[in-house]
Amino acid sequence: MEQPRVPVLVVGGGYAGLSAAMMLAWRDVPVMLVERHPGTSVQPKAFGVGPRAVELMRPVPGVEQALADVWAGIGDNMRIAIATSLNDPDPQMIISDEKEEFAFLADATPAAQVGAPQAEVERVLRAKAEELGADLRFSTELVSIEQDGDSVLAVLRSGGQESVVRADYVVAADGYRSPLRHQLGIPVGGKGELGQMCSIMFDADLTGLVRDREVTLWYLRNDTFTGVIVTGTGAGAHVLGVNHGPGQSAADFTPEHCAELVRLAVGVPDLDVRVLDTTTFPMAHVLAERYREGRVFLAGDAAHTMPPTGGQGGSTALQDGCDLAWRLWLVITGQAGPGFLDTYDAERRPIGTLTADAQLANLGVRMPPAARIGYPEPLDDPMSAILGYRYHSTAVIPEPGDDGSLLEDPRHPTARPGSRAPHVLLDWDGQPISTIDLYGSGFVLLAHQHGGRPWAEAGRLVAERLGVRLARILVDEELMDVEGRWQERYGVSGGGAVLVRPDGYVAWRSPGLTGDPAATLEHVLRTVLSR
Repeated sequence: MEQPRVPVLVVGGGYAGLSAAMMLAWRDVPVMLVERHPGTSVQPKAFGVGPRAVELMRPVPGVEQALADVWAGIGDNMRIAIATSLNDPDPQMIISDEKEEFAFLADATPAAQVGAPQAEVERVLRAKAEELGADLRFSTELVSIEQDGDSVLAVLRSGGQESVVRADYVVAADGYRSPLRHQLGIPVGGKGELGQMCSIMFDADLTGLVRDREVTLWYLRNDTFTGVIVTGTGAGAHVLGVNHGPGQSAADFTPEHCAELVRLAVGVPDLDVRVLDTTTFPMAHVLAERYREGRVFLAGDAAHTMPPTGGQGGSTALQDGCDLAWRLWLVITGQAGPGFLDTYDAERRPIGTLTADAQLANLGVRMPPAARIGYPEPLDDPMSAILGYRYHSTAVIPEPGDDGSLLEDPRHPTARPGSRAPHVLLDWDGQPISTIDLYGSGFVLLAHQHGGRPWAEAGRLVAERLGVRLARILVDEELMDVEGRWQERYGVSGGGAVLVRPDGYVAWRSPGLTGDPAATLEHVLRTVLSR
């Protein structure tokens, strides 16, 4: 009997899996997602979605607004500190509402700031993926896979019954322990498991201890335990994460014990506490040594598990899912060659490692000194890893003299190949639009109306010849550079051009017009797309 076939099978319904399914469905790629749990997260889990992840999901109608609405219902800002309890009279502030660390973001990105718990974000992603036609199957477990040069055969189990599906590609977004990663024999590195944490979701009246419309994240150090407390996560619920002590197990965290831990964390001995949910999870620093095995690709925690200190694990997982979606779309639709998929490992693995190491360094700074032994040093500029990371692979054509750096200052973007295309405000028939809004649906070739027309015509010819989705845009023709910043930020003269990938990263740049534009552009695209 012929098995049902789907272009992409996603295993895991967390951030990486849901974002991949949503972005594939938006691009009209049939996708099936299987998740062994009956639904999305109950616990808030990761808090906040970084601006880069929002940018990648921004092209899908309604998603950014839905995420912004979640944040609007929770708070307006966030404070982070190290303290003994919420009642600590002298907390060590890491981020406060008086600081200006993030003021530059208004000039760097049009993306909304989203301080939302993972449970709410997952619900948004699930609803949009289903709306777009993704086949999401909860309470369904992957039993095993077999792959050959043509496809992957997956055995699924649901309700005690097994079924088989054949997929062109598989996204392994099945978490920290990743049965798929183990089955594929992909080795891992990193510090390994750093300990266990019990996450306690609770309801309590914290009036006088936290401010209205503010999320408070306190890293706790006291004589009884170390951990973290997050207040204001929505629906009246707060979360306390407690590191397991020596010899402790999940069974030790009874409702009564959890309530007492909450009182210690809050600093109010007679606080009325209602424990809503508890779960235990490992805190770990685990890095897969490769992100691809044949037709299977690791994403999210299956690829890089990191401590929560710094809050970038969730956003990194979202970016993995979005990143895989556009690459798979190009290959499945024949716009790119099969070898193009190797660029996923080449580009995302260095960023996953860098981010995980940064989170580990944060753990050393924010937790007791004993935890710092052998840990990396914190990044000088954490925002460079959030919005200023660079890619290096065959999908990027570097300029002569490129230093191969992995990070740049997002406050001063360069638009050099391998970097994120900068945000510039444009005007489209009276409506403000960012250059970021031009990216997502395909490649974009940007040039100025003065001297750039040969590039626009070359783009039309080459797109037809190669069957590649390529938009050609002449700045100051339909889209007006109202602030006069585009040429400076993108580093081109009147006759120059910039090729931007669907993920908003610069693939190639020509500072001026030289040679035959059509021949040049065709060579560039064939190289970038492994054609």
